[in-house]
Amino acid sequence: MLARHFHAKGDAVVVLSRKPVSAPWRVAGWDAAAIGDWVAELEGVDLLINLAGRSVNCRYHAANRREILESRVRSTLILGEAIAKLKQPPPLWMNASTATIYRHALDRPMDEETGELGGNELHVPETWKFSIEVAKRWEEAFFASDLAARKVALRSAMVMSPDRGGIFDVLLWLVRFGLGGASGDGRQFVSWIHEQDFVQAIDHIIANPAISGCVNLASPNPSPNAEFMRALRSAWGIRVGLPAAQWMLEIGAIFLRTETELILKSRRVVPNRLLRDGFQFEFPQWPAASQDLVRRWKEVKDDPNRRSTEFTASRT
Repeated sequence: MLARHFHAKGDAVVVLSRKPVSAPWRVAGWDAAAIGDWVAELEGVDLLINLAGRSVNCRYHAANRREILESRVRSTLILGEAIAKLKQPPPLWMNASTATIYRHALDRPMDEETGELGGNELHVPETWKFSIEVAKRWEEAFFASDLAARKVALRSAMVMSPDRGGIFDVLLWLVRFGLGGASGDGRQFVSWIHEQDFVQAIDHIIANPAISGCVNLASPNPSPNAEFMRALRSAWGIRVGLPAAQWMLEIGAIFLRTETELILKSRRVVPNRLLRDGFQFEFPQWPAASQDLVRRWKEVKDDPNRRSTEFTASRT
């Protein structure tokens, strides 16, 4: 997504990947765990964005937990080591984080200044606490050094894009097959951000040197799950979707090898820092965003450029 965006603007883009593939931009190999020849790709870049991390769409057994945590912490630490070896380190380093770092919130929005980090709640599943611990350790690894002149941790909500295989594609699959009703009681908030607002928010951060630290990348209007799915059904043109009770979701998650946290935790995250800094969202409301995404989803064909990337470095 970001590689497409920077490439379209005329920037020289380098993607580091454990499985290099052909693309309109340069793709170089790395193992995300040790210093190698890939360090030379960082010399003199204007921007470093690290998005590496094993997918959390899995069962949280011991081996997967270890990979989820270590893939994020180790890749972040190894990039810090690489930057220390550079003659011209990047003036700006952005590192992925997650909106999951905040507590399960039904009562009020969570912003960067007053939001409460999770992990201490008494009555939430242990797997939810694990995700929060990963987020905290990820940010600790990122802010452990002062190697870059400016650092920004991207506490991103779910990025909605028409790309095949993304979260929007999965949600739309449920709607298309009549399964797009409320999950659980439907009261939990869904935090999201449209692809276009995501990349433009990245541009906004680049252009505003006063922005550093933790930044929420999310629409200013998170929606309760029931309303969120109702709007998506409307965008597709279907009125009814079968709801799924919590016990049904727990059973289904076992067969799908995933965790119910991804749909049952209430993420009520708002982007106060971006709003305060004057950022204008093109898609602040989910109904309009879902209609745009459905239209574009229908237009997207299999495109080798529409792949998720682990790392992007941009020379402007």
